[in-house]
Amino acid sequence: MKEKHANILISLVLIGVVFVVGFQIGKGQSYYRANISILNATSTENVDLEPFWKAWSILNERFAPSSSTTPGVTSEDKLWGAIGGLAASYKDPYTVFFPPAEAKVFEEEISGSFGGVGMEIDITDGSLTVIAPLKNTPAFKAGVKPGDKILSIDGKPSLNMNTDEAVRLIRGEIGTKVSIIFAREGEDPVTKDIIRAAIEIPTVETKLLPEGVFVLELYNFSANSTGLFREGLREFVESGADKLVIDLRNNPGGFLEAAIDMASWFLPTGKVVVTEDFGEGKEKREYRSKGYDVFTDRLKLAILVNGGSASASEILAGALREHDKGVIIGEKTFGKGSVQELLPITSETSLKITVAHWLTPMGNSISVGGITPDIEVLATPENTKDGADPILDEAVKYLLNL
Repeated sequence: MKEKHANILISLVLIGVVFVVGFQIGKGQSYYRANISILNATSTENVDLEPFWKAWSILNERFAPSSSTTPGVTSEDKLWGAIGGLAASYKDPYTVFFPPAEAKVFEEEISGSFGGVGMEIDITDGSLTVIAPLKNTPAFKAGVKPGDKILSIDGKPSLNMNTDEAVRLIRGEIGTKVSIIFAREGEDPVTKDIIRAAIEIPTVETKLLPEGVFVLELYNFSANSTGLFREGLREFVESGADKLVIDLRNNPGGFLEAAIDMASWFLPTGKVVVTEDFGEGKEKREYRSKGYDVFTDRLKLAILVNGGSASASEILAGALREHDKGVIIGEKTFGKGSVQELLPITSETSLKITVAHWLTPMGNSISVGGITPDIEVLATPENTKDGADPILDEAVKYLLNL
């Protein structure tokens, strides 16, 4: 037994080194593919652009600016507006054009250094919706829940607002207040005044329950999450437990590379983790396990999810279940199964565009309905009083009965 554990621990260390190198290479390849896409995007449809130029001319000649229109609309403003309208015509909330100011904000956003309230948001059924509040952030402490609808931000209605515009309104100087009206099913709308803070996103927490079940809570799929996940698995091995819970509740996702690397600890080489579907008539791309596969004995595994589990969380959960490595327990996931690329249009502007959709190893679309648990357990205000956790309790019960 000790020898087996020692071999697994050695594998965890060595493969971690390999991943760091591979991740850097992968980032370079992604950048290369993105720029090749721009170079090849020269073909256009056979469209009569006369109506566009006629509208441009009429607006130039006939529009009467009000006294508040200062300094007026520039030709550059009109160009950015036209591109923005073109992107909006696809009716996809993730396909958005960023003019210079917005592009700068978005770059700051993805750099990970910002003041905000700590919640992931998205569009569901046409409404701005909270995917998940990040643990121990101002939104989490204010009682924001997955599935809450955002009706307005600082007095601005969210109707027809895309997620990027909402993010720009919510984020701001650390220590300042943002007033958000939330709606929750079965309850009256409520206004929450939340103080912005520097958001330190947690990644991994572990604990060994008295029942001998090891719990690994994963809060995001960031650049450093793979190493922390590996360390969590090391702790699991060292604990001597054979029952593992991977808790992906309220995990909004992150890097695809991280999800593939994590799945690889449980899957043999070559097993499909997820498939990228670029649309009808285009070749799909499969992402396969790196084959770390260190848990060769029968591992007793449960994966916890809820409505705040999205994107990479859904990829990892779907792959482990469909390869019979564990069961999924909890609530239906969010259903964020699309892929975006950020492409430069000019040196100061960019276009975020949906280029593909994720399919599970069995070909199920994550975007269509998310992931349905094998064992459904709903967390309600009634059954979660005083810190109760019915979803984790069900997972412990399930693993002890295997």
